[in-house]
Amino acid sequence: MSQRRLLAISLVFAVWTGTGAWAGGSIADASTSSAPAEHQGGVYRRPLGNSPVTLDPACLNDIYGRTVANQIFDGLVQFDKSLAVRPAIAETWRASRDGLVWTFTLRKGVRFHNGREVTADDFVYSFTRILDPVTHSTGASFFSNIRGADAYLAGRAARVEGLRALDRYTLRIELAESRIPFVVNLTVGFAKVVPREVVQQLGTHFGLQPVGTGPFKFADWSANTQIILTANPDYFEGRPHLDRLEYRIFPGDAFDAMFREFRQGQLHDSPIPGPERTGLVKKSDYHFVRQPMLGLSFLGMVTTTKPFDNPQLRQALNHAIDRQAMMRSIYRGQYPPGVGILPPGAPGHDPKSIGYPYNPRKAADLLAAAGYPGGRGLPVLQLWSGRRNDEAVAELEAVARYFAAIGVRADISYNTDWPDYKAQVADGRYPMFRYSWYADIPDPDSFLGQLFESTSHDNLTRFQNGAVDALLRRAREEREMGQRMALYQEIERQVLGRAPLIVLSYAVYERLFRPQVMGIEAGALGDPYLPMKKIWLKTE
Repeated sequence: MSQRRLLAISLVFAVWTGTGAWAGGSIADASTSSAPAEHQGGVYRRPLGNSPVTLDPACLNDIYGRTVANQIFDGLVQFDKSLAVRPAIAETWRASRDGLVWTFTLRKGVRFHNGREVTADDFVYSFTRILDPVTHSTGASFFSNIRGADAYLAGRAARVEGLRALDRYTLRIELAESRIPFVVNLTVGFAKVVPREVVQQLGTHFGLQPVGTGPFKFADWSANTQIILTANPDYFEGRPHLDRLEYRIFPGDAFDAMFREFRQGQLHDSPIPGPERTGLVKKSDYHFVRQPMLGLSFLGMVTTTKPFDNPQLRQALNHAIDRQAMMRSIYRGQYPPGVGILPPGAPGHDPKSIGYPYNPRKAADLLAAAGYPGGRGLPVLQLWSGRRNDEAVAELEAVARYFAAIGVRADISYNTDWPDYKAQVADGRYPMFRYSWYADIPDPDSFLGQLFESTSHDNLTRFQNGAVDALLRRAREEREMGQRMALYQEIERQVLGRAPLIVLSYAVYERLFRPQVMGIEAGALGDPYLPMKKIWLKTE
């Protein structure tokens, strides 16, 4: 098997509304990535919903950090907007027939922002660092099937046997087992190359002063205020059109404040607040982009903490909520209501799944079976959220009313300090919490494996089930695609049956761009993968 300029992902990615919809502008104009010479330059101002925890690619685990870091760093390969894998720093690559040996030939002359040329040894270091327990990278699972990774993780080896620089520009990766085509894993935000000497010099501060190879260089970070990037004139794909990127931070995903500044001309793009959506979709002076995404929003319940250790209580709460009514009244139909865990369009999505339809009578019966008839004896549930915009508040207040209708009381608390909120959720200190999850790659394991495998760092609900763990192992080893998807559907059924979370809605990328913004290439992985290197500003 040989790949030279393009490797199409073997998984079929079907979207539920086609390839995306546009309104209020010309598709041809807005998607043109070749900027006339007179339109080069300019400052682009973007909103960012929270201050990132870090910009170190090995330690990224949220969309805020990845949105910025993906402009600073490159990997061997990259997704295009159709989710095909294309070259980045790797110019060509090839794989053995059994998919266990991958050989990458690097471009010559690619340089880090400090001026040093990138070599194959830099990728060996960067991938080894992800597997190093000291790094605490949640991306380690993407590289765990490299030969020798288990011995390195256990401290039995000083290096990862399957990672080798054959020469200055040739990297070989040998796997212990073949899952999906390994090159797909190399598109994720974790799999970026970093300069060893800078990482070792800065230590944990590397995430605050990152140095990559990307189209934009890090310039400044003012906590909870803004992050500034500047154009990399030596970028290997050519200098980006823009001179400067300014990310304005709006803690708590304050969509209303973002949209207000967008209308005042202070931002070049913005999400759309629910109350404004209907009018803007029908008629707009802006570029309106809608793109289905691989993501979902949910209420997680820590299954090892009382009273959420009771599966019948969790099932009751699932049946208590009318998701369809919430999506209509609060979000004006922007988001599809949640049913299963795998979103529509995701590989393995089961269109026949009914999830937990709104059924307050069944919810009341399950509540009684859980030992809390009419809610008696049940403590007040503490429900936490990191978002506090108008829609998020309305959503959680509606959830509290639905719970109250079956006798369950809930207190809502907010923590809009995203790094702290994320840490509290990861530590299990919020027994019930609102969260959004977005796939790293178009594969069901990005949802079911990362969120529910017993040993996963991202198992935020502390879900533990031996049968599910065994099925996940079988699914990863299965090479026949139909059988593999059937296994993931069975995993989804088993997880849903135990109800560790309440799926509220599925993600959709909807955004307004000012009329002069050109070169927009939105894909199904959303804002973190929007290539700002292709955007240019037309003279108004």
